[in-house]
Formats: sequence, C-alpha cells, structure tokens
Amino acid sequence: MRQAIDLAREAEAAAEVPVGAVVMRDGEVIGRGRNSPIGANDPTAHAEILALRDAALRIHNYRLEGATLYSTLEPCVMCAGALVAARLARLVFGARDLRFGGVRSKFRLADTEILNHRLVIEEGVLGAECAELMRNFFEKRRGVY
Repeated sequence: MRQAIDLAREAEAAAEVPVGAVVMRDGEVIGRGRNSPIGANDPTAHAEILALRDAALRIHNYRLEGATLYSTLEPCVMCAGALVAARLARLVFGARDLRFGGVRSKFRLADTEILNHRLVIEEGVLGAECAELMRNFFEKRRGVY
C-alpha cells in the first residue's frame, strides 16, 4: 500500500486526483498505475486500470489469477468490473469513495454472487492516510471533500 500511496502523490503532483494502485503476485510487484485521465485525455486512465494494463503486459496474460491489487481509494464501478474481468484474487484498498465506490460504498460489484468471479476484499489498510490525501487534494481545489 505504501507504493500505491507514493503513486497517488505522483498523481497529485501532476494535478490529477491522488489515487495510486499496485498489482502484486507471488510477492512481486507486476503492475503500477496512478490516476492520469486529465494528462492522458482518457476517461478510463484510472490508477487501477493502468495498473491492470501494466500487469497484464508484464506477464503476457490478461488473466491476473492469484494477484492482489492495492489501491488507495475504493475502485469505481468501471474499475471494479475490470478487476472481476481480470480474475484477480484479492483487492485491498485504503479509503472508501462515498460518491462513486463500486466495491462497498455504492455498489458491491467485486464480490457479488451474480457474477462468475468474486474477489476477496480488504478495506481500510492505511485508510486514514489515504483519506487524508483525498481530503487535502479537494480542500485545495474546491474547499470540500
């Protein structure tokens, strides 16, 4: 999660919403991503999506079975769907996204019995630090979180 927080800080330095994500498998980092939709002019360039793409390219397989994704923020519905499609084993996230969360806050997409794959989900890891990153970012930008 510390590496994901470092990536979130990089995103913030680039004037992006501070979200970072890391994919690990067998004790090794195989994918990294930080929010980049503004800089990339790509609405899908969320940290989780970019980390999944990086991991899939690195292992030459779109299925990331046995992998864990660490994210500083609860994934949105798009990212949660991608985690399921990639067949990740586990998701660990820091702070909940009360407005757009696709895993716990608004929807429960990543572990619903309706879909053919479910992830083990752990939330709140370094949650206070992750939430503070978001709060500080939006206070500077808009005065709210």
